[in-house]
Amino acid sequence: MHILLIEDDPLLGKAIQRALEQLAYTLTWIRDGREAMAAVNDPSVDLLLLDLGLPNRDGFEILTEARGRRLRTPIIVMTARDDLESRIRGLDAGADDYLVKPFHLDELAARIRSTTRRAQGMADNRIEVGPLVLNTGAVEVTYQGKKVELSRREFALLQYLMERAGRVVRREQLESSLYGWDNEVGSGALDVLVHGLRRKLSFDAIKTVRGFGYTIPLDHP
Repeated sequence: MHILLIEDDPLLGKAIQRALEQLAYTLTWIRDGREAMAAVNDPSVDLLLLDLGLPNRDGFEILTEARGRRLRTPIIVMTARDDLESRIRGLDAGADDYLVKPFHLDELAARIRSTTRRAQGMADNRIEVGPLVLNTGAVEVTYQGKKVELSRREFALLQYLMERAGRVVRREQLESSLYGWDNEVGSGALDVLVHGLRRKLSFDAIKTVRGFGYTIPLDHP
């Protein structure tokens, strides 16, 4: 999952970045309200973490304008504005969740999982495709009942494909979700990740659709 963090506090931003990257999320961090408005519509972004007290543009304006443009990306508001009126205003403006600062990073991670589950119509943190089971809460994967140790990026890639099992996912989508806006990623990085996953799971677990992308079949044995 590619998360766009819009937060001007350097200490909090670094803490969130470190915590979420350890949980296999890809994170792009923007500190300015004006830059944020141009970034929220990027199709590679799967979820927004939005601070309200931003320089150059208020977070409420960003939230309202984004929803006015019919942006459906889940948005979690993070703010020190803890009065009831602000919470109601934020939720009514289109926030999927409202988190008051200061908060524990474990709670933020749980809110991200909860918001993602609702957006995808999932009942819990488990994604199952045949013998493959991925738990986003425990950051754990089992295959045919046995635990599989994956790197952060391997886990993120597998999660993205399992959430879209039965559909072919374009290479560009996968690269955007896994690497964000990192222009230094090599052209073969995705292929290396897919090869590593196949070795750890099964060479039939991920199918290549030549000239298009990859898919995990729903009928994987």
